[in-house]
Amino acid sequence: MIFTRLRLAQRWIQSAAVGVLLLGGWLVGAAASDPALTAGDILRAVREGQGSRHESLDGRLRNDESGEAFPFKLIADGPLVRYLFAGKPPTTVQVRYNEDGSQLEESVGGSSEKLTPANFDKKILGTDLAYEDLALRFLYWPRATLLGEDTVKLRGAWKVRVDAPNRRTEYSSVNLWVDRESGALLRAEAYNWDGKMAKRFEVISGQKLPDNAEGKWYLKEMRIENLEPATGKARTRSYLDITGLTH
Repeated sequence: MIFTRLRLAQRWIQSAAVGVLLLGGWLVGAAASDPALTAGDILRAVREGQGSRHESLDGRLRNDESGEAFPFKLIADGPLVRYLFAGKPPTTVQVRYNEDGSQLEESVGGSSEKLTPANFDKKILGTDLAYEDLALRFLYWPRATLLGEDTVKLRGAWKVRVDAPNRRTEYSSVNLWVDRESGALLRAEAYNWDGKMAKRFEVISGQKLPDNAEGKWYLKEMRIENLEPATGKARTRSYLDITGLTH
C-alpha cells in the first residue's frame, strides 16, 4: 500500500500557525519518488499533521492597509485547536479536526455559536483571513488531482488541485503546493466560481524559536492576499506572524 509506505517515511518536525497556518509537519521524502503516489496520499498526510499537535504559541494577525495588529494565543491539543484573540470583547475561535472534515465554533464575550457554511466567508477581525480558510475545509474535499512537481522558494513541492464538492464554499477550486520533505503547505491559490484567482496564501519565512529545546521549525510569517479577480492583482494584504512560545 502506498499510504503505508508514506506513513513509514513520516517523522515529526513542527511548523504551526493559524488554520492554513498549521502547516503540515511530516517528512515524506522517502515516498517522493514513488510513481504511484496520489494527491489523496499527500493530503491525507497533511490532514494527519493537523490533529497531532500539543503546544501553545503567541502570534498576531495584522492588516497591511490599516496597520492594525490583533494578538492571539494558539493552543493546539490534538484535533482541537483554539485561537484566543485579545480585544474588547475577547474572541475565541475553535476548530476541531476529524477524519471527515472540520467544525468551527466562535465565542465572543462568552457567547458561543457553531459556524455554518453561510458564515464561512466572514473575515476574521477585518483581515483577509476568512473562517473557511481557518478551518482548512479544502483539505477534505474528495476530488483531488496531483498536477506534478514544482519549486517554491527553492524548495521542491508537490502541486495538488482540489475541487469543491458543492457550492457551500466561496471557492470552486484551490491549488496547493506541499513541501516534498516536510509536508508543509507552502502556498495556496483559491479560485472563485468564475475560475478567477480570488485569494493567495504564501509562507514568507520560518524560524527556530528561543526556549525551543527540541529544535523545531515554526512559521514566522505568512502573507494572505485578497485579489482582484479581473486583474489578479492584490487588492488587500494581511499577514500572520508567530512571535514565540507561550509560557
